Amino acid sequence: MAQQATATARYPQDASPVAGLARFFPDATAMRMPVQFARMVESSQSPDFSESIVIEFGTPREVLFACKTPLEFADVLRLRNSDGSFEEEARVVAVQYHPGNTLVAARFNREVPNWIVKP
Repeated sequence: MAQQATATARYPQDASPVAGLARFFPDATAMRMPVQFARMVESSQSPDFSESIVIEFGTPREVLFACKTPLEFADVLRLRNSDGSFEEEARVVAVQYHPGNTLVAARFNREVPNWIVKP
């Protein structure tokens, strides 16, 4: 006779829509890291940090978040925290559009020595 059991989902169903995107990144860890980001444009040397966001999930190489700025695959972003101890470039590797939000996964352009998610 079969026995019933329950399993806890890695990301709760009522979580942020970013949790749905995180399903495609098996080693994603839930986190809450507030940062500002800028979309880098070739003609601009210094980034214009245009939006404050919260990194909701991270892997050793990627960050996942929601933003209001429309982004596209391969866009280059600059992310930084408020005290300047974290400032890195990343390239958009996945985008999902939701009403009023863009869900983004971006991969760091290099290995980040002070990144809090380690392999």
